Amino acid sequence: MNRIGQFIHTIVIQFRHRLADIDALPQLTLLGIVVGCASGGLIILFRYAIELPLGHLLPGNSENFEGLSKTWQFGLPVIGALIIGTGLHFLKERDRSVSVGHVLERLHNFQGRMPLTNLIVQFAGGVISLITGQSVGREGPAIHIGAGTASVIGQWLKLPNNSLSTLIACGVAAGIAASFNTPVAGVIFAMEVVLMNYTIVGFIPVMMASVCGSLIARSTFGSEAFFTIDNAELHGLLEIPFMVIAGLVIAFFATLYMRLQLSFNRFSHYPIFLRVTAAGLVTGMIGVLCPEILGLGYDTINLGIEGKLSLGILFAIALAKIIATSFSISMGIPGGLIGPQLLIGACLGGIIGIIGNTLFPENINNSGIYVLLGMAAMMGAVLNAPLAALMAVLELTYNPSIIFPSMLIIVIACVVTRQLYHCDGIFVEMLNLSGTQLDVGPVKQVLGNIGVRSAMKTAFVVSPTQITQTQASNFLSKNPLWIVIKTDDENILLRAADLAITLESLKENQQGENAEEGNIDLLEIPAQRLSLTSAPELSTLFEAKKILDKQPGTALFVTPQIQTTPEPKILGIITQDTISNYYM
Repeated sequence: MNRIGQFIHTIVIQFRHRLADIDALPQLTLLGIVVGCASGGLIILFRYAIELPLGHLLPGNSENFEGLSKTWQFGLPVIGALIIGTGLHFLKERDRSVSVGHVLERLHNFQGRMPLTNLIVQFAGGVISLITGQSVGREGPAIHIGAGTASVIGQWLKLPNNSLSTLIACGVAAGIAASFNTPVAGVIFAMEVVLMNYTIVGFIPVMMASVCGSLIARSTFGSEAFFTIDNAELHGLLEIPFMVIAGLVIAFFATLYMRLQLSFNRFSHYPIFLRVTAAGLVTGMIGVLCPEILGLGYDTINLGIEGKLSLGILFAIALAKIIATSFSISMGIPGGLIGPQLLIGACLGGIIGIIGNTLFPENINNSGIYVLLGMAAMMGAVLNAPLAALMAVLELTYNPSIIFPSMLIIVIACVVTRQLYHCDGIFVEMLNLSGTQLDVGPVKQVLGNIGVRSAMKTAFVVSPTQITQTQASNFLSKNPLWIVIKTDDENILLRAADLAITLESLKENQQGENAEEGNIDLLEIPAQRLSLTSAPELSTLFEAKKILDKQPGTALFVTPQIQTTPEPKILGIITQDTISNYYM
């Protein structure tokens, strides 16, 4: 039995070591399957926890908040806010951070180490928010749940930090795929918005995880399209100028939404209970006047596609949703903002389609297509994720005819939002406002994908300060690159080549039978010496570089994550030259 356990332990250790390499594709793909299944399973539980209660609570279907009485349309969001606010009040501030912004911060600034507490808060808070009709979406919780699940698995397995980023991208993709049955959009969102990096080694595991999440969702909820439209083709080139105008309009409202949400953040210093309660009251009051803003609102989008909503109603829903969602998210309601953006964009697109049909009936005779185009443009502009928005609308409709017009309007909306209104996407803007800067530069993208175990040099010997020439010869016979000098206060690094030069010089100058018995003081011989500081074996080369940049004239010795002896064990050596060689 001990042999079996020892064999398994050896396999796990080798698996971890292999993951430190930049090209650990088979290992990452296997982990992608595990993460995809685990994340997909949790998202199914999350959806059931929302849809089953709403199926009993709401008349007709699980989205029909419009069928509630005015009392419940006001009271339900308020009750939900009171429950959420009370729960968050008793948590530490660091445990309240949820949704996509939390994922981005932990991924890029904390080596992908996401706390389990925040994951539980997101799951429970998201369920309560959506059951009680808060003006938020379920994709934010889905992204956090997927990413958090991946991170917890990676930490439990003690995987190197360079693999955690890929695992989190796998969890994000699986979460989106399981939540909306959009596997391709899940992959693109994970790479474009979360990971902010495209590599083959990253793509394949993320794709596998997304497939697993989508398969679990399809086996549970089916594979029907969320939104359907019979004809999504343009009817002539004269429609293109009108679509350009539509893109400009969407860009304006996308910027309005982002600016409004950022302005509401000035209330973030108030106690969490007051903020969340205020969000529930605002949502309840708006919900009485415009109940379509309560919950996800996908039923309203389908009514817009079918042309069953008037221009006035569409404008009222869009404006009410902008106010309710921006205020709710800013005040701390644990939900997502992508779903609300789809509804806002759908309403704005419906308005544009109706106006176009009225002014140019011979060229624009289908306002439903503009509902879908508005969804794509709004999502792309607010998130600064044009490709993810394009793929999301394509997979939500199963209609390839939407691709060309969607590409046109998304490009216009994104370019205008970035260049004219200077908005870099809501998640980045929110983090910048809070004083959090994401470390996503090119150096991080290169070195963050490599673990120190993969790059460290293991050709070294450990030596005391004083050695004989015979001992020096024995050391050099092992062909080391480095000599690690053990002193009472610290470890010193010496190039083996410098010791070889000294030893050769001594042999030439000495004579007699006992010449090789003379002592050598490794701290006194002519050589360049570096102080050594430690780095855990799970670190990336980027983390190693940050340590060395702060301590010039030092090198790193890699230590095991779990120490079994009082004296730190040295696994390998990392120097600035090691890092420079990988980066170059």
